[in-house]
Amino acid sequence: MKSILITGGARGGKSTYAQELALKTGPPVLFVATAEAGDADMARRIKVHRKSRPAAWTTLEAQLHIGRQITENIGQAGTVIIDCITMLVNNIIQQYDETADASQIEKAVLAEIEELIKCIEYSDARFIIVTNEVGLGIVPADRISRIYRDLLGKANQMLANHVDEVIFMVAGVPLTIKKRA
Repeated sequence: MKSILITGGARGGKSTYAQELALKTGPPVLFVATAEAGDADMARRIKVHRKSRPAAWTTLEAQLHIGRQITENIGQAGTVIIDCITMLVNNIIQQYDETADASQIEKAVLAEIEELIKCIEYSDARFIIVTNEVGLGIVPADRISRIYRDLLGKANQMLANHVDEVIFMVAGVPLTIKKRA
């Protein structure tokens, strides 16, 4: 499969599974990390994630415009892991204040995902994309959280529609929910 979207809940094994898939294809691997260390806890989490990756992999820390940055930095990579769309959408939303027009934020998120899809289409590399499924719980109480949930859902739908395979992780168990022949 050329492109795989791995989704599921927090701590469901998505990142580990993505890395296992990449290890099967062998190097060179480009790992695209979208998280920003906004606080001490996030900095610690990023450090743990870095240690879990093989030293032979190239890491690209890209918080925005990842499609363009992947294109510019892919080199000879045969596999690209993007971890994760959840943080990417968060990074976009963080550029706006609480009073921002939701349609303006949506336009920015959709443009980012469209840019990523074009990158995937024009690349010969295999893409393994990690994201979270956040729409299975309660409706968030505040406006920005609802906007975030809705836009991540739209981003996930766009990617799921484009990729060859979609895996839903539950308690570390991969369930294939889409597989293009």
